[in-house]
Amino acid sequence: MTRLSVNINKIATLRNSRGGNNPDVVKAAVDVQRFGADGVTVHPRPDERHIRYDDVRQIKKIITTEFNIEGNCTEQKFVDLVLEVKPDQVTLVPDTLGQLTSDHGWDTIRNKDYLRDIISVFKKAGIRVSLFVDPVVNMVEGAALTGTDRIELYTESYSRQFMNRNQAIVPFVGAAKKAKELGLGLNAGHDLDLQNLKFFKQNISWLDEVSIGHALISDAIYLGLENAVQLYKRQLV
Repeated sequence: MTRLSVNINKIATLRNSRGGNNPDVVKAAVDVQRFGADGVTVHPRPDERHIRYDDVRQIKKIITTEFNIEGNCTEQKFVDLVLEVKPDQVTLVPDTLGQLTSDHGWDTIRNKDYLRDIISVFKKAGIRVSLFVDPVVNMVEGAALTGTDRIELYTESYSRQFMNRNQAIVPFVGAAKKAKELGLGLNAGHDLDLQNLKFFKQNISWLDEVSIGHALISDAIYLGLENAVQLYKRQLV
């Protein structure tokens, strides 16, 4: 079964745009689980422009499924938060300060020593680690040398080229097969939606988890949050 983890950053973006606590981010985390999500994802950034660090602490208290925290592990504040909260999974993303959204994976070869050291910190705390990587076989091979438990394939190029889906999926299948061969778990995320998710899953049937936020929350404006969660889960069958 491929698990659906719902990224609720956009709920926090809406709340922060007006001030106050409407919509309530913690309630959104409760509700997406109640509506069938297999997990909740958050991606706190140093400027807290969407998810705030205290949101992460409050969400941890109500999690009944899996909690995934994404972020830039070169920021000590992020590392400290993850070690304090102890989510089920931490996804390490090579964001730069002020970056609008994640737009590339780790160079696992150039950063091997650093990644191996920081991954060991999280694993010693009992936290599963996933590395955000591009669909490149040697980056997957490099990831395996860091001690990570999983990789998360950065799927923006697949989504952007979906009109030529048979070609767009090729590097992802190659990277996914290499991950399986090396004993790595496999996640995926970024710009996956109701149009392209099913084809991705059909071609990579052993996918462990997808993390979806922007598209699902956008669809929920028209479809309702419960309906959107259920529709996304159906794409993963």
